[in-house]
Amino acid sequence: MRIVSKKAAALMIAATLGATSLPFAVLNVQAAPTSGNIGISAAASKLSDKEIQEAVEVLAGLGVLQGYADHSMGVNNPINRAELAKMVVLTFKLQSTEENTAPFTDVNSNVWYYKYASVLVGLGIMETEDGKFSPNKTVTDEEIVQVVSKALKRDVLSVNYWANKLKSTSGPVTRGETAALLNTARKAMPSDKAQITSVKSINEITLIVTLDAPLTAENEVFAKAKEDFVFNDGLTLTNMPRLKSGSVATYIVPTSVQKAGTTYNLTYKGKKAGSFVGNAAKVDMTATTQVTNDTFEIEALKTNGVIDYGYVISAYSGGRGANAFVLDENNRSNGITYQIIPSMQGRQVTITPEGGESIVAKYVPFTQSTDGKIEPKFRLPEGQVLKPGVKYTVTSDWANISNPSFEAKEIAPLQISGAEAVSDTSINVSLAQDPGDELFSGRSVQLTAPNGDKWVATYKFSSRKGAVGVFDITDSGKLAAGTVYTVTPLGAWATSQATFTSK
Repeated sequence: MRIVSKKAAALMIAATLGATSLPFAVLNVQAAPTSGNIGISAAASKLSDKEIQEAVEVLAGLGVLQGYADHSMGVNNPINRAELAKMVVLTFKLQSTEENTAPFTDVNSNVWYYKYASVLVGLGIMETEDGKFSPNKTVTDEEIVQVVSKALKRDVLSVNYWANKLKSTSGPVTRGETAALLNTARKAMPSDKAQITSVKSINEITLIVTLDAPLTAENEVFAKAKEDFVFNDGLTLTNMPRLKSGSVATYIVPTSVQKAGTTYNLTYKGKKAGSFVGNAAKVDMTATTQVTNDTFEIEALKTNGVIDYGYVISAYSGGRGANAFVLDENNRSNGITYQIIPSMQGRQVTITPEGGESIVAKYVPFTQSTDGKIEPKFRLPEGQVLKPGVKYTVTSDWANISNPSFEAKEIAPLQISGAEAVSDTSINVSLAQDPGDELFSGRSVQLTAPNGDKWVATYKFSSRKGAVGVFDITDSGKLAAGTVYTVTPLGAWATSQATFTSK
């Protein structure tokens, strides 16, 4: 299969068309048949002629996609690994930090695709088998999704969602489908010059903000984002914006509680970026339940059309397994429109004992969507506990709770059964049984050495594996080698002690 240069391809296209646009008839002309060169028909593809034409024109203009000697672009031809390697390297402007030290056993270094294959294999984006690159092997659906995901550094769920919209057969991936996927992925490359194109409020504490490109990692950091996203009337960001899975550059943005009917103006990096009206819609939560003697949770159900943002954002999709899914631009999936619960960071609720004074309870970090459940937890102020036999009612300025009351009961504390050193700054703390939930969150233990030296270690959020959680020593403390430490819970959240010998 002979590939012609960008300049030659451009001349052929211009000579054929006499114009800048590419009629689909020209795009779709098949190259001379080669071994295994069987493409899918245009009728079988979800891609329209216009979508293929747009993608091919863009990528041809960028030098990413080039034509054949017979004046065709071969959009229905299956793409092979050699062609894919070149298109991916050029689309994402990839460069290897070092040449592949193990030469391919089936590729000469003087062939046209060698440098592209070397870059992708060197970066771990494409794989070899027994040193073979297999340049003429056709590309599978799974392979192209993995390659584009790694090259773009984007979640597999998103790339698979884009690919599924572009393909409907089980046949090999075609050049036209590849062009369309890469053209979409190209738009999803982060940019520090990204600008907001639309903003809308979907509930009292959540915005959906779309940009012309994804934010860079630096611009997503909460402290930076809070400087960049500026509102009037006291509205503020409450945590970092999170990129929705399946979108090119649409973010779930948590805010403080909006005032219904108030017109808010958003300024991004000092420039006017749009306006929206404060939303009166509260998040529909289901029920409140006591978890420990000082902690309770508020449940939401996916079956009721309410989903936590953790299941629909790129950053978390890899760790959510089958629970992760994609919401479209209207926040719909499988015919259901979902309410989105944004980050609970900094949120609080009011809990009132029957006949008593109200208490403000604060959100316990990293507890809003764990173990496949949507149950953000809230904790009473230090030293306060729920009194057994008393009815408590939870209210909130951001949520409607169908069953807001529960009767408190005495719940046995967790029981520490063991501990071991992970490093000189971290330990594992084991419970007698798996709590089945993030009950370690916000808790601390004290480490005491025989000479009286004491350190405090706090739970490392989201580190729990079953009954075991990681606790990091605070204040730059370090364990003394070969020392026996006694581990004691700080507060009444757990009972028992454990000892371990540091490494």
